[in-house]
Amino acid sequence: MKRGSFFNWFYFSINIGALVSSILLVWIQDNLGWSLGFGIPTVFMGLAIGSFFMGTPLYRFQKPGGSPLTRMCQVVVASFRKLNVEIPQDCSLLYELPDKSSAIKGSRKLEHTDECKFLDKASVVSDLDFRSGNFHDPWRLCTVTQVEELKTLVRMFPIWATSIVFSAVYSQMSTMFVEQGMMMDTNIGSFKIPPASLSSFDVISVIMWVPIYDRILVPMVRKFTGKERGFSVLQRMGIGLFISILSMVAAASVEIKRLEVARALDLVDQKVAIPVSIFWQIPQFFLVGAAEVFIFIGQLELFYDQSPDAIRTLCSALALLTTAFGNYLNSFILTIVTAVTTKGGKPGWIPNNLNEGHLDYYFWLLACLSFLNMLLYVFFSTRYTYKRTS
Repeated sequence: MKRGSFFNWFYFSINIGALVSSILLVWIQDNLGWSLGFGIPTVFMGLAIGSFFMGTPLYRFQKPGGSPLTRMCQVVVASFRKLNVEIPQDCSLLYELPDKSSAIKGSRKLEHTDECKFLDKASVVSDLDFRSGNFHDPWRLCTVTQVEELKTLVRMFPIWATSIVFSAVYSQMSTMFVEQGMMMDTNIGSFKIPPASLSSFDVISVIMWVPIYDRILVPMVRKFTGKERGFSVLQRMGIGLFISILSMVAAASVEIKRLEVARALDLVDQKVAIPVSIFWQIPQFFLVGAAEVFIFIGQLELFYDQSPDAIRTLCSALALLTTAFGNYLNSFILTIVTAVTTKGGKPGWIPNNLNEGHLDYYFWLLACLSFLNMLLYVFFSTRYTYKRTS
């Protein structure tokens, strides 16, 4: 329970910093000078570094266990080298160190699972192994723990892959949401709102949802599920994927309304902002923020909790890698959509003048992809086997 709350409040603190920097520091830079605007975060970075070094002696370091990529390659190679070797029915006959210590430094032993049976060949002690008496060549013989380490990554891979689609949805805040906002009414009296600044509502949404989830939703759901964390981590991520679909539906609905007003005022052929308030975008930003709390934090918790001790750093890096792949996926989808919809001299869904296009179709496409992605997630998550340590 404490571990789940840690990730919640860790993400909360990141967004507090983002909100302060995007509002307070920007105002200071514009009104009091850039020197002060850069000086304040410099001072706080100095305090953060000091705090880091003060806490270092209290930190429990993980013993380095060597390269996880090398260990995974060893399992694959050993499995193929024993392609014709039969796997014993009794899993206790598979190779493992006899005492409680693990062959991987700093890692606890992992219990055998029945998934990816082919990889178990790497742990089979063959006649050749017996004759040679060499049980210490990991390119020929691996421990059950080493094999299960790779199995864990294989099991988590589909869950990880489904997060890429959400990252593509998340990237809309800095791309298509901004383009949409530029073609809407950004005025409040004499003040003009920069369309990109509405991303602050995503940050506000995260700051609101983290305490709601941690202090209200979890205790409430715990009464019904009996689970200490309320939802399981996989259930949490599934809820986030559903909310991400709603965010695209909200964005498409706003664009439909914007285009209706453009047609009613005969502004389709003019590249001008439509008199529809930009604040109609707030719900889609809030929904993305809510989905972020369920998916991104849940993903951090899943990869930390389910990854074997010696590859937690690698798994945490994989969790962050979804953001990069999500941006690439968004660019790929945008390129395909542009190429297909502009054939025959048509303006396409996303022309330079959005009043002539159909940005709503693009949001509907992302909503459909997100729905299919959620179905895949449900399929894999319901079949996911949690790791077991011994």
